[in-house]
Amino acid sequence: MIKAMHHIFIYPLFQWISRLLVKLNFNSINIEGEFNDNGNAVLVVANHISWWDGFWIMVLNLKLIRRRFHFMMLYEQLKKHWYFQYSGGYSIKKKSRNVVYSINYTIGLLSHKQNMVVMFPQGKIYSIYNPNINFEKGIERIVRNIESETQVLFVANLIDYFSDSKPNLYIYLKSHLASDFTNVSVNDEYCKFYSNALTYQENKTS
Repeated sequence: MIKAMHHIFIYPLFQWISRLLVKLNFNSINIEGEFNDNGNAVLVVANHISWWDGFWIMVLNLKLIRRRFHFMMLYEQLKKHWYFQYSGGYSIKKKSRNVVYSINYTIGLLSHKQNMVVMFPQGKIYSIYNPNINFEKGIERIVRNIESETQVLFVANLIDYFSDSKPNLYIYLKSHLASDFTNVSVNDEYCKFYSNALTYQENKTS
């Protein structure tokens, strides 16, 4: 597998580009909900709706989470876009024995309080309007093998234009601890959270 690095120039550049692109292309950023920071590592579990997803989470990290940024990418995509390795990207190769290494690597990253890991467990990009969210199995294994006080932050990114020429970004949050999922499924709990976020968003007006 390809392991994550944080290059002295490329990583700050990725942070700067993320801020700039979001600022130029979105009318506003609205954070709904709270991140109850207990000082431990953070696993961000987010919906996968667009090319923008990683940039949005980076901006969220810079604004609120403030951890060393890591994210899982498909091996083929990371080989193609090699520069993401130097911005915290690491690989997973589906349908291979290397999946185990990637899962264990993620667990290792989350044993350090200064780290965050972003996962889009759907595995593919889906419509923002699709409420039927199904995760790949690895997320459950990760959550059940990290320290109980590790933070698990649910994120739902939604967009609306209303009367603006540029879209408005709404980032919905819900804080958990890994211990919250001892007897319940991460997938099931995220689906409830996402459904509530959609309902809340439907009732918004400009």
